[in-house]
Amino acid sequence: MINFRIRRLLRGTAPFAAGAAAVLLAAAIVLAPESSFKASLAGLKLWWTIVFPALLPFLILSEMLTASGFVHGIGVLLEPLMKRLFRLPGAGGWTLVLGLTAGFPAGAEGVMQLHRQGDLTDKEAGRLASLVHYASPVTLLIVFGTAFLHSPAAGYVLLGLHWLSGLAAGGIASRLEGYGLRKAGPAPVTASPASPKASLPGRIRQAAAEARARDGRGFGKVLGESVSAAVQNLMIVGGYMIMFAVVINIAARLLPQLPPLLAAGLLEIHLGARAITSAAGADGAFLSSPLGPALLSAAAAWSGICAQLQALTVMKVAKVRFLPFAAVRLLHSGLAFVLTLLLWTPLMNLRSAVLPASAGLTPGTVEQDISSAHGLWSFIPQLLGLQGLLILLLLALSAAVRLFTWSGRPTGRT
Repeated sequence: MINFRIRRLLRGTAPFAAGAAAVLLAAAIVLAPESSFKASLAGLKLWWTIVFPALLPFLILSEMLTASGFVHGIGVLLEPLMKRLFRLPGAGGWTLVLGLTAGFPAGAEGVMQLHRQGDLTDKEAGRLASLVHYASPVTLLIVFGTAFLHSPAAGYVLLGLHWLSGLAAGGIASRLEGYGLRKAGPAPVTASPASPKASLPGRIRQAAAEARARDGRGFGKVLGESVSAAVQNLMIVGGYMIMFAVVINIAARLLPQLPPLLAAGLLEIHLGARAITSAAGADGAFLSSPLGPALLSAAAAWSGICAQLQALTVMKVAKVRFLPFAAVRLLHSGLAFVLTLLLWTPLMNLRSAVLPASAGLTPGTVEQDISSAHGLWSFIPQLLGLQGLLILLLLALSAAVRLFTWSGRPTGRT
């Protein structure tokens, strides 16, 4: 009863708190218009040169693959893995790959595409959105590794630890919450009860055909609406990034005693990473000690309140709550910090044997590339190839789980 009253009180005061925050923000901008303008311009440049070109192709591709039924067909193959590890429908496997390779909020948009088709309940959508919320490889490899740390190898190590800790956090969260697949309502497309004895290829074709029939749009309409929705979502992302750039600038002026890396790291991932590397010095000493990279890894896993609000805005229809979502981000951040402390030194010692020093990326060329939106498009084929490799890996793991499950079943003979 007390908890209900507290929630009701919070819901009642939320609009007034949001209005008061907007008034205070406007007053702070009026008092310091020049610095606020420079901060907003920096946020706009970051969005236009990195985030927009890096996410646009993946958002369009995800919408088209979902409408075509490809996601649901792949979901039949990924169903054993997704159910066993994360207690989610198999169609979420593609969204996991999308989150790993495109980053936020592309993963959340992929979740909403499944939610709109009726393949996920609100609760499943919230849990899947927490699982697929990752920093983009573009951010970790190019911005963090090469531009900030001047070490492409460090970017690859950070990316691997980021993925590993995120998958571990998703698995742990699914057990802690104790949620299973839906107990009532229509069954997921990936487990259609209409033909339980159908062959695996038959179930794949059936799932894809049912998804296409439910969508009902032609190719031209799907393409046009995919582009429109992707641009609209990226505009929302840009608005958040510009607003938080101004908020961080105001916080730095009003609270000079607050460490810049703490404020920026809590609020926005790119600005937080720059603050962390600038405070510690992005040189050999920073990379030789695991503490600095561990802080950077934790900041990437937390992703900043700005990125979290981006994902939650996309997931608004599914009524995903902020606190459970942020709790998984905090778990991801803690695991990333610990794993980086433990594994950073041995992994960096292996970098010369596993990865060439340049890795095809050099600080000079990348810093020139990230100053131009056109330059990032040259990395899109590499990310698409990475996406394909991840799908094959997940399919292999799912096949292994399927074989293990079938081998453990009783034959029914007496």
